[in-house]
Amino acid sequence: MGSTANPFNTAPARRIVRPAAILLAVMLAGCTVSEDQRGHLPDPDKLAEVKPGATTKEQVVKILGSPSSASTFDDNVWYYISRKIKQVAFFSPSVLDQQVYIVDFDDKGVVKDVGHKTMADSENITPAPGATPAPGRELSFMEQLIGNVGRFGGTGGGKGAGPAGK
Repeated sequence: MGSTANPFNTAPARRIVRPAAILLAVMLAGCTVSEDQRGHLPDPDKLAEVKPGATTKEQVVKILGSPSSASTFDDNVWYYISRKIKQVAFFSPSVLDQQVYIVDFDDKGVVKDVGHKTMADSENITPAPGATPAPGRELSFMEQLIGNVGRFGGTGGGKGAGPAGK
């Protein structure tokens, strides 16, 4: 019988195989899946304690805690927002679940309504393309380059000596 030698048991092969195995292990470790719960989702029992027409803002804070957000245009609308996301390695995260409880108050600070929205109620919004125009004119690269000649590095206090010599 002939002996068969292990091709990975030679010194050159060990110098390649070991680092390759370590690199593979590190790369696979980076492909982990992470799920994160962000925001505060009020307990259903606590939400049942909030009664429209009876519960005040102060009582809502004691029962549910501080809201995640308040309406930009109306301080009488509070949002309790919760989102569960999943992310694999460096890829963009995907939303698994999203819930929003909306507490609407009247002008006296008493709860008017408690609403609930889920991912089924959400809508994708496409931002307007382009940039917001700024006043003034756009200068080309060459105009910017030539316009800066002599502006910096002057030792005197005259024009072109930087911000101090305006």
